[in-house]
Parts: sequence; C-alpha cells; structure tokens
Amino acid sequence: MTAFSMPDKDKKSTFVKENFEKIASKYDLFNDLNSFFLHRSWKNSLVKILKKESPKEVLDLCCGTGDVAVRIAQVPSIEKLHAVDFSPSMLAVASTRLRSFPKAITEVGDAMELKTFASSSLDAVTISFGLRNVKDLRVCLREVKRVLKQNGIFLNLDVGKVESPIIGFFAKIYFFKIVPLIGYLIWGGKNEMFDYLPVSSLHYPGQKELKSILEEEGFREVYYKNFVFGNAVLHHGRK
Repeated sequence: MTAFSMPDKDKKSTFVKENFEKIASKYDLFNDLNSFFLHRSWKNSLVKILKKESPKEVLDLCCGTGDVAVRIAQVPSIEKLHAVDFSPSMLAVASTRLRSFPKAITEVGDAMELKTFASSSLDAVTISFGLRNVKDLRVCLREVKRVLKQNGIFLNLDVGKVESPIIGFFAKIYFFKIVPLIGYLIWGGKNEMFDYLPVSSLHYPGQKELKSILEEEGFREVYYKNFVFGNAVLHHGRK
C-alpha cells in the first residue's frame, strides 16, 4: 500500500521523537480530520471507564498534546495527574492545555523506563495512540504493570484490525492513501511521519493478539471495545 519502510527497532524511538517534534503544532488538527472528529468520542469512552474507577493518581503515558489528559484532569476523584511524553514539543502543547488544572503535572519521560514512578504507586495508567510507537511493547507493558497498584487499571486506545474483508479493503485504502494526503495538506508538503502512522499499524498487534499479550503479562479482566468496525480499539486490563 505504501513504499515507506519502518525504521529499525533500535532507531524507532529516535525517528518517532524527532518527527513528532516536527508535527506537534499540527497533530490535533490532523487527528480531527483523519478520523472525522470521531477520535474525540473514543477518548471520551476511555475517560468514562476511568471515571467509574474513581482513581486518585493517574498517569497518562505518551500523552502527546494532552487532549486526553485534559479530559482526565476533569475527573472529580483525581488528586494528581501525570502527563508524560518524550517529545518536548508535544509536551509544550499539553502544558498549555493543562495550565488551568493545578493537579496536572507534565513531565518528559520514556515509556520504556518510568524512572520517576515507584512500584505500585498509581491507580490507573492510560495510553492513547502511543503504544504502537514504543520500542518494545512488552517492556512498556511491564513498566505499566509495575507502577500500578494492585487492582489498578490500564486503558489503551489505539488502532485495531478490521475483521470484515470488504470493510477492511476500503479501510486500508483510506488509511494508507488518504490519511497521508491529509497530513501532507496540513503540513504543506510531504512528511515521513504521516507515512509512518498507517504503516506502523501493520507492525502492531490486533485486538485479540493484544488481549492475549496483556494476559500473558499478568493483567486480568482484559477486554476490548471496537470503534468503527475495529479501526480503533480500547483495551482494558487490571493488575
């Protein structure tokens, strides 16, 4: 579907960080247009589940521009929210967005090694469209599980696999051909990041596989919810 080649595993983090730095100011507009604004309702679904848990301390990992973090910051039970990303430019947007929420703290950090968080210290960890960008998915999940308290929850929103062959055919055309063009138009020219985003989905586990991985890593009560025929999916896991 595309000539773009994924960076090697050892170079992936550098590639993702450098390119997210470039598109930070355009990223929210890109998400609105390529999802027809639907990503907003998907993220609201994540926060709705979180709200039922009444967490006090939450980590929004790979927070990007903070569009999910600002929703989490409004959950009544929240006493402290950590919004963490490894891209300073993305985090700058998040910091501006969260400045009216004193309980929210933005921090530069690496999802592969959450050095500033003690084991069993958080009530919940959330990731939105970030897990497929990490260098090693299982290492990241182990860190998430480490920092969660017993019974703490992990919520992960990301791309999924469409099971219907017919719908999947058209979804691939849109995702691999149209979505990069939307990015180019917003950016004002070609940018590798908009080619990377759809191709990265090919190297990311589908709904059922990720559910199995979460269970293998020790999470329980693992389930998922599909959006738009499985183009996006929300996974739930509990430590």
